Amino acid sequence: MLMRATLGVVTGALALSALAVPVARADGIEGDTKITRVVVDGDNQVQVGATAKRFKVTVTATDNSGIQDADESIDLYGPNDGVLISDKPVCTVVSATTSTCTAWVTVDPKLDLFNNNAGAWYVDAWINAKDGDYIWKEKALLFKFQRATKLTANASPEPVRKGKPISVTGRHTRVNWENGSYYNYGSQYVTLQYKRAGATTWTNVKTIKGTTTGYLNASTTATYDGYYRFLYSGISVSGPTVSAADYIDVQ
Repeated sequence: MLMRATLGVVTGALALSALAVPVARADGIEGDTKITRVVVDGDNQVQVGATAKRFKVTVTATDNSGIQDADESIDLYGPNDGVLISDKPVCTVVSATTSTCTAWVTVDPKLDLFNNNAGAWYVDAWINAKDGDYIWKEKALLFKFQRATKLTANASPEPVRKGKPISVTGRHTRVNWENGSYYNYGSQYVTLQYKRAGATTWTNVKTIKGTTTGYLNASTTATYDGYYRFLYSGISVSGPTVSAADYIDVQ
């Protein structure tokens, strides 16, 4: 759930009352409780497309008495007053001193996000120990919250004679969270990759920069039958993606 601050309301599947909207605080600790690990969506890189996404946040903590529970939610904060609020965390015992608390966040981009909310976000977590100790860490983890992107690739001509030039063309697009459509995403660097037929690994051929309107055109030389694709590594506001592979017959 995200609070669209410019509207002054809370929206989304987990909408809460105004009294439950989190207020920014400062770090606090009592006793020996520690947060040892935080993970968001498996790899700390959340990519959201045109439809609702549900992702997991885990916070691992330790205390000599063991972990009691987490606060009512694990809160996520981002650019331009972005706020996401999880459901109630569930803590699972790992050992006598350690537990991992897991919470889920659901966000519908068309309802809950503006495009300028993409970028670097952080996790705000509060964990309570069994002996009354606690830790509250405002920036327990920094992670990427990104607009999804797409790539296409088409290698031609086909068939082609060995040693002759090949042109691999494509298009790069990025989602607009505010209307759920994908639009041309220009001036980004992508890598042309090749995999020979029967091989299992991809080889980087060259890196090119797309046009200002998101179109791609990379030239190379025909060698053997195989596949070509484009790879985009992503930036802080835009997620990584790879195109479908296009096979070319070399004679």
